[in-house]
Amino acid sequence: MPLSRAARACLAALWAVAGAHHGGVSAQGTPPGVSVATVARGLEHPWAVAFLPEGQFLVTERRGRMRVVSAGGQVGPALAGVPAVAAGGQGGLLDVVTDADFARNRRIFFCFSEPAPGGASGNSTALARAMLSADARSLQEVKVLFSQQPKVDSAQHFGCRIVQAADGNLFLALGERYQRKDDAQRLDNHHGKIVRITPDGAVPADNPFRQRAGALPEIWSYGHRNPQGAALGPDGQLWMHEHGPQGGDEINLPRPGRNYGWPVITYGENYGGGKMGEGTAKAGMEQQLHYWVPSIAPSGMAFLTSARYGAAWQGSLFVGSLKFGTLHRLEVAPGKVLREEKLLQGQGERIRDVRQGPDGLIYLLTDSPQGQLLRLQPS
Repeated sequence: MPLSRAARACLAALWAVAGAHHGGVSAQGTPPGVSVATVARGLEHPWAVAFLPEGQFLVTERRGRMRVVSAGGQVGPALAGVPAVAAGGQGGLLDVVTDADFARNRRIFFCFSEPAPGGASGNSTALARAMLSADARSLQEVKVLFSQQPKVDSAQHFGCRIVQAADGNLFLALGERYQRKDDAQRLDNHHGKIVRITPDGAVPADNPFRQRAGALPEIWSYGHRNPQGAALGPDGQLWMHEHGPQGGDEINLPRPGRNYGWPVITYGENYGGGKMGEGTAKAGMEQQLHYWVPSIAPSGMAFLTSARYGAAWQGSLFVGSLKFGTLHRLEVAPGKVLREEKLLQGQGERIRDVRQGPDGLIYLLTDSPQGQLLRLQPS
């Protein structure tokens, strides 16, 4: 549902102190004047947006379609060449990013729920590479670089956020497939992991488990639940967030070889109530950087490096909420969150993706049958 004119005019007044506990972080401050502009409408459960030359956008729809949106907001036809996806539940065509050298090679990377071959049961998250055709109507030279193992019968917790690091290598955040939560603590599978591969699908020589017997070499970190946001921080390191169960959503800093605790430690609880795991801390398991109780159902994540909204926002981390439809601005310092504020309260749209565009502005996708691409516009 589009934002009303009154909602846009009152956006600055909609900020409030966060009502949840955030590990002792308070919400303070006054935002600059900002309005919400609708760039495009009529997207069916869009999941991710990437930026193309000349102000165009590349958007995925969970059902299995990828579309180009013009700078003027016209939604183009579905691109040809997208592989078959296991669309259902939380699965489908999910994240997409452009290669750092896209202007030269027109290469993109995308992840999706990959069905088992030959009509067999099961699915898993896969990462593919392709070239966007010169006329931006099809994907060419599509190659699956990585497939999560093992495949299981589940429509939940695919994870599927992609980050390309400065060295060109790719991080892929993977969910633990819900009923396979205990897999997140084992290294013989890809469930509940961050994996790291080269742009050609090979295993980098310095991956932490490459030489360990019984461990899958792609694994970078483990003990994750369902990550749906990831970005490079101002320090050049990977930041990510993941859904908790009933409460306990987390922001983590995935470091090579580290164990982030799920399902042994968490600030959440079982659905319907009751203790989950062993508590909130355990030796050998990393503490989260930040957490939310109650859950906000985070999705999308971006650091604002530009000064388009003034100095107060520059350097902030922005996280979308599916549950509340809010956008969370976190002021961060190396290794910690200083304070948190919420904006877009009451706008009634599930925020699925958050990105900074080449113009230095923040773009959002809303998750609904008539999803929108939005831009936060400084006044």
